[in-house]
Amino acid sequence: MATTGLQHVAAMYAGVVAPPLIVGAAVGLTPKELTFLTGACLFTAGLATFLQTLGIWKIGARLPFVNGVTFAGVAPMIAVVNSTDDKKNALPIIFGAVMVAGVLGFIAAPFFSKLVRFFPPVVTGTVITLIGVSLMPVAFGWAQGPNPAAKDYGSTTYLTLAGITLLIVLLLRRFTTGFVKQIAVLLGLIIGTVIAIPFGVTDFSPIGDAAVIGFPTPFHFGAPQFAAAAIVSLCVVMVVSMTESTADMLALGEIVERPADEKTIAAGLRADTLGSALSPLFNGFMCSAFAQNIGLVAMTKIRSRYVVATGGGFLVLMGLCPMAASLIAVVPRPVLGGAGVVLFGSVAASGIQTLVKANLEKDNNVLIVAVSLAVGLIPIAAPEFYHSFPETAKIILDSGISTGCVAAVILNLLFNHIGRGRCDDDVTAPMEPGGEIAQTRTAAGSSAAGAH
Repeated sequence: MATTGLQHVAAMYAGVVAPPLIVGAAVGLTPKELTFLTGACLFTAGLATFLQTLGIWKIGARLPFVNGVTFAGVAPMIAVVNSTDDKKNALPIIFGAVMVAGVLGFIAAPFFSKLVRFFPPVVTGTVITLIGVSLMPVAFGWAQGPNPAAKDYGSTTYLTLAGITLLIVLLLRRFTTGFVKQIAVLLGLIIGTVIAIPFGVTDFSPIGDAAVIGFPTPFHFGAPQFAAAAIVSLCVVMVVSMTESTADMLALGEIVERPADEKTIAAGLRADTLGSALSPLFNGFMCSAFAQNIGLVAMTKIRSRYVVATGGGFLVLMGLCPMAASLIAVVPRPVLGGAGVVLFGSVAASGIQTLVKANLEKDNNVLIVAVSLAVGLIPIAAPEFYHSFPETAKIILDSGISTGCVAAVILNLLFNHIGRGRCDDDVTAPMEPGGEIAQTRTAAGSSAAGAH
């Protein structure tokens, strides 16, 4: 039970610590504060996993589910940080928004389980793809070094370290199997850090400054603040997170031969949302199910929820040991950047896999994906696109995940639900740019020839 529980922790560890690293760096936290934030996210991930696997009352799917910090919230949280004049207020604003989103999600859980049909693969696939693509600039920034203002930012040394780490992860994924293959990203971080030592870019001071035993002090970064724009943005993320968790529960239910019904989904969503609402109390972020651990359950055939609960126990212990949490702060940014390419790219690839199930031979679905991706990519491709909008609106608009999700839901309703049956024409292949115009001209030419 201990070894298989640790395997679940190893498979999702990099995914749990990445969001606090990204947001903490954006806020400008010191290494010591970054260690604290990372430990807090490990601690709250463990608590959320307990809720999901063991359950209390009508809370928890009681399936072998690992919960942790969701990637979906990273881009909106960075948007909040960038729009906050005093960076000290950024984390309290984020925590306040997560608490509200969690409470509203908890209330909506039983109703949301009935609305899954409005979030088909064409919507969820688009959103998951946007999550991965939106995070790629973060990995590229890490690969260039820790300080954008430094003269050596983007130097060949940093880029080489990032490339070596990426290569190590790829080789481990290609030539290893089983447990080693599952923790390829974690091993890549370790080996990359060791290789970086001779280059003088590895700082071990966070370990020396960290205590062996500690506790994530409630509201360490300040009392939560409640900003309307941030709350709206994180509520959109909560909808995305609940949609992903629903899909994960359906998939896991099939794997463990206990199909997830409406009651199970509602209980699982309550665990997700309650975990998210309580997480900011201990300085953590929004929690959601980790899909990579579902693959681990399928591969190992170990279906016991108590094994995963044991993994949650390890997460709590790691959160209570600042020294363990500080290990990730030692990893140089370029090494993180190299691993981040795989980590964030895998999220985007997961979205593409979902889109494969989205019936893209249907012209309407192609348009939904095309427009939603375009809307979601605006903050990345044209960062100043919304510069004339009010600051409160920019918190939402600068999050491509939020805007892309809203666009996908609205377009799906428009094309696949409202007035359904009038615009259902299937095409044999996705529409080519200009194809519809060419067909129209051909038809018009034929009509003209017939008239003459």
